[in-house]
Amino acid sequence: MSVRRVVFVVFPGFQMLDLTGPHELFVQAGGYVIETVAAEPGPVPSSGGLAVGPVGAIGDCLGPIDTLVVVGGTGRQQARHDHKLVGWLRDAAGRSRRVASVCGGAFLLAEAGLLNGRRVVTHWEDCGTLASAYPLVAVDPDPIFIRDGHVWTSAGITAGMDLALAMVEDDLGPEVARKVARQLVMFVQRPGSQAQFSVQLAAQRPARQPLREVQAWIADNLAERLTVPRLAARAGMSERTFTRVFATEVGSTPAAYVEATRVETARRLLETTDATVERIARDCGFGTPETMYRCFRRTLGVSPGQYRDRFAERV
Repeated sequence: MSVRRVVFVVFPGFQMLDLTGPHELFVQAGGYVIETVAAEPGPVPSSGGLAVGPVGAIGDCLGPIDTLVVVGGTGRQQARHDHKLVGWLRDAAGRSRRVASVCGGAFLLAEAGLLNGRRVVTHWEDCGTLASAYPLVAVDPDPIFIRDGHVWTSAGITAGMDLALAMVEDDLGPEVARKVARQLVMFVQRPGSQAQFSVQLAAQRPARQPLREVQAWIADNLAERLTVPRLAARAGMSERTFTRVFATEVGSTPAAYVEATRVETARRLLETTDATVERIARDCGFGTPETMYRCFRRTLGVSPGQYRDRFAERV
């Protein structure tokens, strides 16, 4: 087995975990030789104050590269206007088998013109900015990572580890990927199509403990009839009070929250299992495939079958 050369690109103000997460994953997998480079040699400070280095200079990073990875961080704004660095990225990409970004590293790849015409992702907070700044780039804010040809991009910070794990599986096979995932105590298979954050993370965290308990109960009992009277009773509140405080503290109505949770769970089952649409519709509380179909069309713009077909290659 040939050793694969992985080159990480950092800059002052980079996000430390963008580097160390994927870096450690490649180390654990074995079969990779890893380098870290910057525009200038020497220690490079991260956004949190810790420095990495000494690192090599991009000018000394010559020859073929297997995987070129650009990290993100608050310093990306200044880094993407560094013509020397961006020009080197454009050249290095031409001698790399694959090119990747973690989080805001996508801005540097976009500045180098490496993302034009490609579907990409970055941290959810920055997707709008990336799309506005680079109109030739097709930004999809939902997935945790995207592979478009030889270009891979990932969402925020820890999603870089999911991306690196997918690369390891692509290079060395699923058994090695599972071994690394177990060693690092991480999900062995979090599909790139999975949303950047779950319904519970996207929602406001309620101050009242009974509401948090209701949220957890909803997730564990989607096949049940989750009516407002039933949820209010579990929270020990009147229906009127429950509806009011739920909307205030969670940021959505109980019905909208239940539907979003059902859609999220159904998406995960479509991505990771071969269960029939009928079974998933029943287990997620939609009742019938027709109801699930209408809900998917309304919220995602595709049918359950189309959703499964679209992401089948990533499962």
